[in-house]
Amino acid sequence: MADLARLEDVIEPEAKALGFELVRVKMMPSEAGDGGQALQIMAEDPATGQLVIEQCAALSRRISDRLDALEEEGTVLVPGAYHLEVSSPGIDRPLTRAKDFSDWVGHEAKISLAEKVHGHRTLKGTLVGIDESGLVTIDDNRAGEVSFPRDLIHAAKLVLTDALIAATQPLDTAGAEDIIEDPETDEEEKADD
Repeated sequence: MADLARLEDVIEPEAKALGFELVRVKMMPSEAGDGGQALQIMAEDPATGQLVIEQCAALSRRISDRLDALEEEGTVLVPGAYHLEVSSPGIDRPLTRAKDFSDWVGHEAKISLAEKVHGHRTLKGTLVGIDESGLVTIDDNRAGEVSFPRDLIHAAKLVLTDALIAATQPLDTAGAEDIIEDPETDEEEKADD
C-alpha cells in the first residue's frame, strides 16, 4: 500500500517548482481495466484554478522523474505497477484543503463523513465555511446548519450548478483547433463499433 502522506511530501515541491498548488494525491483502481492501480495527482495553477494540457504534461514528467530517481536510490513509494494520472481538478472539484472550504463558500457541496454527525453521514447543501480551528460548516438541505471537524471528512466535492459554472473561469481552449486526428485510430474505433 502506498504511503499517501509521503507521496504528498515528495510531489508537492515538484508542483510548487512549476508554480502550481497540489489539490489531491490519491491511489485508485486503474481505469485501464488491467487490475492495476493509478496514482492520481490533481493540481491547479493559482492564477486560473485549473491546469491546461501542457501544464499537466510538465507536472507529470517532473513527478515521474522524481519518483524514478527515488526508486533508483532504493525508495519505492508505490509498490507494484501503476499508472500516473495528472489532471486539473475540474469545475466540480474535490474539496481537500482548508482553503477550499473558504474559497468556495456559498456554493453547493456534497460531503461524506467518516462517522455520523447529528445522525448524518452524507451532507449536501450550501458551504458556509471553515473556522480557524478547522470546523467546517454546511447548510445541509435536510438537517440545516451542521458543523464538524475537517478531519472527519471522508470525501467532499463541489456540486455542479449554474452558479458554480458562472463563478469558474472558463477553460483555456487555445490550440484546440489544432488537434490532429489519427486516421488509423479512427478506423480502429469504427471497426470496434
